[in-house]
This record gives sequence, structure tokens and C-alpha cells, in this order.
Amino acid sequence: MRIVVYHYWWSGLSRCSIKLFFLEHPDLMHAFSQASLDELKASTRGHETRLQLPRYERQRAAAGVVHLGLGAFHRAHQAMVFDTLLAQGDARWSVLGVAMRSTALADALEPQDGLYTVQVASAAGRRWQIVGAVQKTCVAAREPQLVIDAIAAPSTRWITLTVTEKAYGPELAALLVKGLAARHAAGLGGLTLASCDNLSGNGHKLRQLCLDAAQHKDAALAAWISARCTFPNSMVDRIVPAATPLHRTDAAAVTGLDDACALGTESFWEWVIERDFADPLDAAALASAGVTVVDDVLPFEQAKLCMLNGSHTAIALMGAVMGLPTVADCVAQPDIHWFVHQLMTGVMMPQLRRPDLPAYRDALLARFANPDLRHKVHQIASDSSLKIPLRWLGTVQARLASGQAVEPLAFASAVWLRYLLAEDEQGQAYAISDPLGETLQALAQQHRGDAAGTVQALLALPSVWGDALPANPQWTSRLNFWLERIQSVGVAAALSQLRAAETTSR
Repeated sequence: MRIVVYHYWWSGLSRCSIKLFFLEHPDLMHAFSQASLDELKASTRGHETRLQLPRYERQRAAAGVVHLGLGAFHRAHQAMVFDTLLAQGDARWSVLGVAMRSTALADALEPQDGLYTVQVASAAGRRWQIVGAVQKTCVAAREPQLVIDAIAAPSTRWITLTVTEKAYGPELAALLVKGLAARHAAGLGGLTLASCDNLSGNGHKLRQLCLDAAQHKDAALAAWISARCTFPNSMVDRIVPAATPLHRTDAAAVTGLDDACALGTESFWEWVIERDFADPLDAAALASAGVTVVDDVLPFEQAKLCMLNGSHTAIALMGAVMGLPTVADCVAQPDIHWFVHQLMTGVMMPQLRRPDLPAYRDALLARFANPDLRHKVHQIASDSSLKIPLRWLGTVQARLASGQAVEPLAFASAVWLRYLLAEDEQGQAYAISDPLGETLQALAQQHRGDAAGTVQALLALPSVWGDALPANPQWTSRLNFWLERIQSVGVAAALSQLRAAETTSR
């Protein structure tokens, strides 16, 4: 293996020439494993590259973290935090990665000794990191006893979870309680069980799940869990697109290794977690790796829901109707960029309590503009009938109650009504992925071209709008107005009119 310097031109936002160190192999591509990583580390030591390697001793200690829900998000998020802690010399954070049912990823990582490459993309360029935190993998459905034994192992200190965006079920409860029961029977200490699922109050939900299941099994076990184990609420954020063959090709070009588990992500990430740990000293350790440890995660949760998720939905709906394929394509349009900035600054931020909201807004706008993420608008626009009540309506109702204008969200809601025609402004049809999709599309088609009729028919769905908004004359009037403008002149021209009106009114 020898190192060769190339100049690589990346046509991203910065359009700059970046010097990279690529690895050239005279023979066939090397298989990815601990042995090939050791060879790579020896070859690159002392060279300045855009490739970060795990230079700590990976097999020094047994796993301290059992992660349930091995997948792309965990590997590009929590595992990278644990990798940082391991690189700092704290050997307690290596991971047993547990896939719940699917065997593909766990079995692909096993011959790679848990190693994989992450491409991190930002406006400044790309960098690569080989992550060594995942020490071993298994599949809960195939090897449940291995998971139970790991939970009960003396070295285990944490359980982290990324298993659902809906609700925790009885199978998860049974697995956790069996492991905790074995731990209790062995006379070991409690654990931190940190849900990283996209659920509000995720720690409270996980705690209740475990206590209810344990109470049916053994009241003493339930009391031990309540007294000795902690379940901090947390909020996690990082965009991790589905892995593609290009990630594998790019990783091979940089490392000279064939990584079947390579993936990509953005440079932005957040893990906000409440200060509730079985070992209180973990707060300082996590903070040293970039985790935000707080007393109350709710303000961060609410800001993410409104500013990230709410803006994402609005962008995706505009892009779908205008025929723009990705979020980055959308925010490259000056009027859409202005709209998102105005939606966050003038409408959402006044309702929120998160610290440093302007900086958070600017970080979100930079993320949306990242072309490497290739985040598809139709993927984000899916299930909008479920997302809109959570992401927009609380803000709409608060502003109406205080006599404030609702223009940006009335405009976004009107775009959704237009989106339900399942046809963009160039006449290209698209599928609507939504549990109410057939009903919504039928109503939109029935009243096609009739703004007032469309608004009346679609506002009559209480599962989306509730009971109060359809009866609010200010809301229905603004929705009617903007849907009529969108139908008459298109989203782009209507958005320009909104921008002009908002600018004039200041």
C-alpha cells in the first residue's frame, strides 16, 4: 500500500480545489477488517489527510453499550459520539450493535469487525471517518440470549435505542426486562437506558414500558428498575440518507478498502439529553464529545419539530408542486430561501424557548442547502396529513388566538392543498404517499380549479385540522386567498407576491 497525492475538484457550494491523500493499491482492493485497518493506520501515520481513523485499541475492553436498532442513523450518530469518547482514551464506550430483526447489516459488519466508513459532507467539502466503536453485532430475533447476556454483563453501562418512530411494543419490553432481570439477579448495578427514538418524552415512554412489563413479572424487579436505572429524555438530529453504491465507491477511493457498509451524512449533528444518568459522571464525558446535556429537553424538541420538521414539510410541498427534486434545489431559489427564513424567524421562533435560536435557524438553512444530501422532496412530503397537525397547527392556533397574522403557514397550507392534485406544474404526475391519500386526492380532484370549494372540502377533515380552525374566518379567508393565487399564477409567482407584501408591510 502506498500513498499518492491527488488534487480533487469538488463542485459543491465552495467550488474549490481540495488536496486529498488517496491510497493506491497495486493488487486487488483489500477486504475491510481490523487487519487491513491496522495496515492502513501504519501507512498513513504522520500524513495530513481528510480521512480520520480510530487509532485507539479497539479490543481493549468488553462492550459498555448495548445498542438496540442497529442501522444507518445509529452508525452515523451515537456510534460516532462513542468513537470520539474511545479516541479520548475512555474504553467504556464500545458498542454491541443489535439489529432487531433484519440480518443483512449485522452480517455484513461481522466480517468487517464492526468497522465502516462515513462520508461527512458540508459546504466546505467532504471528509471521511472510519468508525471503530461497534465492536460486535448480532440480531435480537436470531440470538435473543446473546442480547440478554449482554445487558446483564458487568461491563455494560448503557443501553441506547433507535427502534421506532411510532411506539414501543411488547417484544422490546420483554427483551429489556429479561436482560434487566438477569442483571438484577446477578447483583449488578443499574443502567442508563437512553432512547434516541424520534418520540416526544421518549425516556418517559421507555421507563413506563419497562416498569409495566417488570411489574407483571416481579414487583421487586420493578422496584429495582425504578430505583437503580435511569431513562433520560433525549432529542437527536442528523440527516442520514439511504446508503448508495456511490458511498461504497467513494470510500474505496479514499481508503483502498472495500467497505460494504459505507454510508454518508451531513456535518451537522445534535444529541441533546437530560441530566439523568445511572453514573452522574457520564454527563461530563458526553459533553466532552459534543453532546448537549440539559435539565429539560423539551425546548430543543419543540424547536426541532417546528423549525426543522415544519420547514422541511413546507419546502418539500413547494418543491413537489414546482417540480424541484431535492431540498437543496428548493432553497437555491431565492424566494423559497426567503420564505423559510421568514417562517422560522417571524412565525416560529417567537413561540419557542430554545437557547440561541438565530444560530439554530442559520444552521438549519445551511443544512437545507447542502447538495450532497440529495434529500428528495417527495420522501419528505409523505404522510403530510399526519405531519401538518404536529408541525404547523400549534403555531397557527397560537397566532390566531393572539390576533397575529398567519400568512406563511396559510401559504404553506394552500400549497399542500394544491399538492393533493398529484400533478406538478409541468403536468408530471406523482404518487401521494399518505394514509389518507386516496380520500385527499379524490377531494382535491373533485374541486379542481375551485379554490373555495377545495378549502371547504379539505378543511372538513378534523383528523388534520381539528375542530376550531375550519370555523375560524381569518384562517379560511387566508387559505382561500393563497390557494386561488397559486391556482392562477403558480407557486413561484404567488410566493413572490407574498414576499413583496411581507416586505411592504414592515
